[in-house]
Amino acid sequence: MTRLCTFAAFLFLSLLGCGSIYVNAQSPDRGQMEQEIASIRERLKEIEKQYLLPAAEDRAAFANFLQQPDTGIFRLLPREKFDGLFPTRGGGAYYSFARLTQEYGNGSDIELQQGNLSVGFAGANFGMMTTLGDVPLDELKPELPAVQYLAAFETPSKESEARIQQQQTGTGYTVNEVSYKDRLPARVDTTYLLRSINYGTSDVLVAFRVVRRDTDGSLIIVWKMLKKYPVPKLERNNVAVATNN
Repeated sequence: MTRLCTFAAFLFLSLLGCGSIYVNAQSPDRGQMEQEIASIRERLKEIEKQYLLPAAEDRAAFANFLQQPDTGIFRLLPREKFDGLFPTRGGGAYYSFARLTQEYGNGSDIELQQGNLSVGFAGANFGMMTTLGDVPLDELKPELPAVQYLAAFETPSKESEARIQQQQTGTGYTVNEVSYKDRLPARVDTTYLLRSINYGTSDVLVAFRVVRRDTDGSLIIVWKMLKKYPVPKLERNNVAVATNN
């Protein structure tokens, strides 16, 4: 809560400072106001950057794990609370494992909203997730049925087939007694498998683990890239199109 209060106090003081300059002015200098708006936005970007960082103790706790290739750690903010508050599109509620960005619209692979994690956000893009329970990422075995299924899943190239898969992941389905869905509850000390398909952008298989929930509702997540696939192309009426979100 301290992080959020500090941010709110900054916004209030910034706006109060601007207002005090112009409240008694008969003809405010619009050029000066524009410069101050730009200055506040730049400062807000710096605050957002710091706000999104995992705590130092989180990075320290997984220092050895993060030395491995294709691993990472990030903070995911709840969309219902932060969307529109920060300059970053999506308010820090999204993350792309392929592009390592939280800016929505760059092949986003995961979202946090209303206590749920979800995948697949625009056009024919889709994905599926399953939970493995309290399993450390270092102990994840490639022979697990869920890993084998998601690794071998063939991305459809026709839009009609992609839409069918969207519907299946939306309602949920089961293969070899393992359930898959595009939306699952976010639980601490839980490991998830994710296959995210963004046409024209990326296709990835990722294992990630929610290690902590902060006081503002944000999640600290560590992850490991299991496999990257060729960028998928979507055919609509036998014409390839790009549908990245």
